Amino acid sequence: MTAVALDYRTAFDLAPIGLVLSRERRMVDINRQALEMFGAGRDALIGRSFELLYPTPAEFERTGLRIAASLDATGRYADERVMKRVAGARAGELFWCHVCGRALDPALPHAAGIWSFEDLSSRRQLAVNLTPREREIAALLVEGLTSKLIGRRLAISPRTVDVYRTRLMRKHGATTTPDLVHKLLSR
Repeated sequence: MTAVALDYRTAFDLAPIGLVLSRERRMVDINRQALEMFGAGRDALIGRSFELLYPTPAEFERTGLRIAASLDATGRYADERVMKRVAGARAGELFWCHVCGRALDPALPHAAGIWSFEDLSSRRQLAVNLTPREREIAALLVEGLTSKLIGRRLAISPRTVDVYRTRLMRKHGATTTPDLVHKLLSR
């Protein structure tokens, strides 16, 4: 049996979940699992903006604002969102991803941080005909938020959230919100 050097670099590179170190929303280091998840080589991502991993620039901007507004006292944040594969055979594919991270200084949410990415596509499929806003609202519904809380988080009215929820229910053939959530989770 060969001994593997156990150090922080090895642990980072071989972690069973995607990890990214960031500064000002740019990727400064990324481990193997994250590279595989996004289908890209290190040179394609290091130094680049996280925007590259989002379905649209608007979703990147809105998520950044939501993160800054939602950090807890220790600088932690977590959600499920739709991300985009960058290269390889599945380039451009959208998939559900659990993202969890920590700003090193909660007062400066995007200055520096560490983020984990878990690909949820094996247990949660994405309905391809959703708009960017529908994807955001679907993710927040899955988290169990009410229309009022979703409206606050996205800076829209609860009534607008209800309109989007109705569209999502129609697209997924759901009759109630719990039915919609069940269908969103099982796709």
